[in-house]
Amino acid sequence: MCVSAVVLLIGMVAGVVMGIRQDFLLSPAHAHLNLVGGVLLFLFGLYYRLVPAAGHSQLARIQGVMHIIGGIMFPVGIGITLLANHAYAAIPIIGSLIVLAAMALFVVIVLRTERSGTA
Repeated sequence: MCVSAVVLLIGMVAGVVMGIRQDFLLSPAHAHLNLVGGVLLFLFGLYYRLVPAAGHSQLARIQGVMHIIGGIMFPVGIGITLLANHAYAAIPIIGSLIVLAAMALFVVIVLRTERSGTA
C-alpha cells in the first residue's frame, strides 16, 4: 500500500506539471500510472488487508511484485514511446502483459480464497 501511495503522488505531481505547462502529450502515461500503478495496487493491498488468508500467501507476494513491476513499466513505457515516436513500443507492451498476468493471478487468489471459505 505504501508503494501505491508513492506512485499516486508521483502521478498527481506529473498531472499538475502537465497542467502548468499546458502540455498534455504524456496524459496517457499519467492516467495509466495513476490507475494501474496506484489505484489498482491500493485495491489489491486493501483486499489483502481485509482477507489476511489471501494476503499472507506466497501467490499474493508474487502477484504484488509482478503488479509493481508491470504497473510502473507500463506507464513509463507509454511515456518513453510517446516521446521517442514509438521507437520503444515493446516496453509498454511487455509492461501491460505483466500487469495482465498479475491481474489474472489476483483473480486466482480471490477465487481460491472464496472457495476455501477463509474470506
